[in-house]
Amino acid sequence: MIPLAALTLLALQASPTGLVDLPGLPNERVAPAPIDWLVAANPHAAGVFRGPGSDTVVLDNGLLRRTFRITDDGTCATIALDDLTTGEALLRAVRPEVRLVIDGNTLDVGGLTGQPNHAFLDPSWLESMQPAEGSLRLTGLSTAPIDARLEWKRVRHHAPDVAWPPKGVQLRLDFAPPAGSELDGLVVSVHYALYDRIPAYSKWFTLTNGTERRITLDRFTSETLAVVEHSSWVETRGSVKVPPPTLHVETDYAFAGMTHWNANGHVVRWVTDPEYTTQVNYKRQTPCLLEVGPELGPAQWIEPGATFETYRTFVLSEGNGGRERSGLAQRKLYRTVAPWVTENPLMMHVRWSDPKSVKSAIDQCAAVGFEMVILTFGSGFNAENDSPEYLAELKSFADYGAERGVEVGGYSLLASRRIEPAGDNCIHPETGEPGADIFGSSPSLTSNWGQTYFAKLKNLYETTGFLLLEHDGSWPGSPDAAARPPLQRGLDDSRWAQWRVIDEFYAWCRANGVFLNVPDYYYLAGSNKCAMGYRETNWSLPRAQQVVHTRQNIYDGTWRKTPSMGWMFVPLTQYHGGGEAATIEPLSEHLDHYQRMLMSNLALGVQACYRGPRLFDTPETEAMVGEAVAWFKEHRSILEADVVHGRRADGRDLDWMLHADPQGSPRGMLVVFNPTDEPRTRQLHVDLHYTGVTGTARLRSEGEETAEHALDGSTLSLGVTVPAGGMRWFVIE
Repeated sequence: MIPLAALTLLALQASPTGLVDLPGLPNERVAPAPIDWLVAANPHAAGVFRGPGSDTVVLDNGLLRRTFRITDDGTCATIALDDLTTGEALLRAVRPEVRLVIDGNTLDVGGLTGQPNHAFLDPSWLESMQPAEGSLRLTGLSTAPIDARLEWKRVRHHAPDVAWPPKGVQLRLDFAPPAGSELDGLVVSVHYALYDRIPAYSKWFTLTNGTERRITLDRFTSETLAVVEHSSWVETRGSVKVPPPTLHVETDYAFAGMTHWNANGHVVRWVTDPEYTTQVNYKRQTPCLLEVGPELGPAQWIEPGATFETYRTFVLSEGNGGRERSGLAQRKLYRTVAPWVTENPLMMHVRWSDPKSVKSAIDQCAAVGFEMVILTFGSGFNAENDSPEYLAELKSFADYGAERGVEVGGYSLLASRRIEPAGDNCIHPETGEPGADIFGSSPSLTSNWGQTYFAKLKNLYETTGFLLLEHDGSWPGSPDAAARPPLQRGLDDSRWAQWRVIDEFYAWCRANGVFLNVPDYYYLAGSNKCAMGYRETNWSLPRAQQVVHTRQNIYDGTWRKTPSMGWMFVPLTQYHGGGEAATIEPLSEHLDHYQRMLMSNLALGVQACYRGPRLFDTPETEAMVGEAVAWFKEHRSILEADVVHGRRADGRDLDWMLHADPQGSPRGMLVVFNPTDEPRTRQLHVDLHYTGVTGTARLRSEGEETAEHALDGSTLSLGVTVPAGGMRWFVIE
């Protein structure tokens, strides 16, 4: 919560006309930004402005605008949400700003009722629409720069243009119950953060209990939007489902999934709108009402004088333009609100954790330019061993690595296991016995074991200087029917209480520079990477098939992730079987394949977990790995930029991807692969729109002079010859 002293306070005052007066707000900016915001920098900063009438306030950044109707009787409601890049109105009806259930009673925070038709909002209807009976009314608003919701200690390479905290503006709307209410003294502050240069905002609320008694926040909905439907479906048949509107919505209350859809399924819901009686769907089943709120709990006690704060919801208008544009918009959102995802160190998973093996791995990483050694699963590393002797040994690893410019960290399994004592596992609500809904069994984070576990992890990282945690089987949100005082009273508050434990721990890691590999969607909570998406048993396939799978997995995984957000895998030794045909060891005997695996990842800006006892076994192998890493670092800024998808790998013909950075230098890089056993020549047609290059493109490749190519609109036509099993790259200016 922002300190009150940091805010620009704007009291609500009655004007001579009887409408609300908002001193200190500038007049509304009315001109949308005339640019493609994914290519050119938006010239407008986010701000809070007076609307066209004396009773409206707008949040506006030239790309997205949210309009509030505010009157001197404390009425406050969102009456419009407009995508200024397309000119589209996203809202069709008014809903409360927040809905609460306190001590069993439902309360609206802001909003208006009485809209005669929920397909659209005629401004003339607003005068006759009224707040719901007993709803909380606006008492004041304030503005401030966006605050840093997490502390980010920057200890490694990241994208050069990221800002933290993000640039933009925050708007706080304070609400209170009607005079004489038994909740007199309650204050609900609804917060919005609108970001510069992207059509996106975040929203959360804080609830301060100024009453003289403890209250229970049973349930809440932190955002409700009656959104224009995706399309017109009169009926559906069988398993066909109506798609939801084209808003991207996710929260940092996310877990149990490797996609934002799965990780937010328990909190973000597109539901039917019973008030929308004029929709074309015959059964009125169109999913066009967004509700963001926990499906369980939070059931939190709030003592007198205490403040409760929610998670944050992030809403992005993706506009129109198809899969690539939608993905680029989402990737820009992550770079804006979770910029630590641009940290992208080269990682080795060392197979053994004895001193000789670890120090040898550090030496090899330093020799070829790798930046991180991870004591991998099955290596013998034990993050829960807190003996002084063991921690001293681990500290010697970290010190040895630091002297050579290599970070050291390790692996720990959290949730997908059963621990002892049995009562410290989650208790299944239906059976009353230890058991979990996702992994079958999961420790409770609020149990004695859970609290001891996180204390051991903090002690490990504080004592040893380790700088990476690979946190496998992270907490999946399993409900827990046990009472675990003082943190958890029972089932209803169990998910919220346990989420606070993992959320606070990941925030601690981010503040202390601990890199987080977490195979779940914890990016907004502080995680750096999730798996790109692959099937582990595929690494037991023959080597040539693994190469194709690698580029397929990256192609598929980067529609919604930046290259730096997903890790891949390269098994240097046998993994899940497959024998000699599947493994790279001995490395020097499979040098061509090893190089293809390195470049299939590095040339697409992706880091893999190279799992084995060593990175090289001969001088020739060392030279090959070192050259690949040096090439990557030479072109790192463009390789870690966004990708535009070209042709997916299929083993039949050339496959390619385009890196694009319209604000960078260079502007782009085209990488083309040949998976076949013969040279291939093809004429490629590459759309350079997202590089920002117009008219003429200047291309440079290894061993060739820079050549100019006239574009047809934004399309580059390029003849390319790629040797058998090889790769070609072209820097684009």
